[in-house]
Amino acid sequence: MTQSIAKPALTQVPIDSTIAQRWSGRSYDSQQMLNQDQTIALIEAARWAPSCMGDQPWRFVVCDKGQHPEAWQKAYNCLSEGNQVWVKNAPWICIVCADSVFIKNGQPNRWAQYDTGAAALNLCLQASSMGLVAHQLGGFDAQQARQLFAIPEQFTLMAMIAVGYPAAPDLLSEELRQRELAPRARKPLADIAFAGDWQNALV
Repeated sequence: MTQSIAKPALTQVPIDSTIAQRWSGRSYDSQQMLNQDQTIALIEAARWAPSCMGDQPWRFVVCDKGQHPEAWQKAYNCLSEGNQVWVKNAPWICIVCADSVFIKNGQPNRWAQYDTGAAALNLCLQASSMGLVAHQLGGFDAQQARQLFAIPEQFTLMAMIAVGYPAAPDLLSEELRQRELAPRARKPLADIAFAGDWQNALV
């Protein structure tokens, strides 16, 4: 069995190491649980994300296999079959929700999902800084999760995030192992950033 792997981003200029080292692995050590301090650190990182008018629309339903195995199983059951194959070894799953209205005035908050994404990224970066793997998931039954966890209708279920200690890719199926080992790739900067107008690539 090989060791867990690192896949730092290949950037044109140096960037912060926590950002460069973060990637969405799928191989988890099923024997290592997260402790309460680690859980609090992950949620604290999310809590300090920026938000429109400081409204903080994000909410997290944390399902820790070590502390609340029944809740973890409920969250796991909401995942698509393709995600269940590898999330089964992750000790920590949370459901990420966005409040659709401003707390301050009850008006629709069209920035809520944007802000909640920022909070989720903070959580993932904090996980990476702690030597953990965090993987955000869109493949789950949101309506089932809403019912099982009694999530109010005004909250939009955005994603689930699996977190745990990394393990060797050998633990995965051959298809997933190949995806785990594949080089990371991103669109070139010229495709995503523009200088002054849409027709002028930044670099």
